[in-house]
Amino acid sequence: MATVPRPGAYVCGIDAAMDVIGGKWKVLILWALGERPSCRFGELRRLVPGITEKVLAGHLRELEADGIVHREAYDEVPPRVEYALTEAGRHLNAALKPLGDWGREHVLDGAPHPA
Repeated sequence: MATVPRPGAYVCGIDAAMDVIGGKWKVLILWALGERPSCRFGELRRLVPGITEKVLAGHLRELEADGIVHREAYDEVPPRVEYALTEAGRHLNAALKPLGDWGREHVLDGAPHPA
């Protein structure tokens, strides 16, 4: 899937990456999708406590447009839609892992993240 070009010039690669994952919820959505090979909307909502349906749907659309998340709609009754990380999404999660490790070590003092 092609990515959507974003407006403006970036100062560096981190600037460009933060444009894709910026905000409170997108990294948590990526984390949740990294925990499971594919996930339905309701499952994602449970894995990311506090997120509203509207925000989750919007962020999933943005991540899909950026080529980070793949949306698969099945022709069934009732309709079923599953979300999964693309190759780019898996690479992005791998890039975010050291940041999560740093947060656990320096902010959470080695405490495991509550599921």
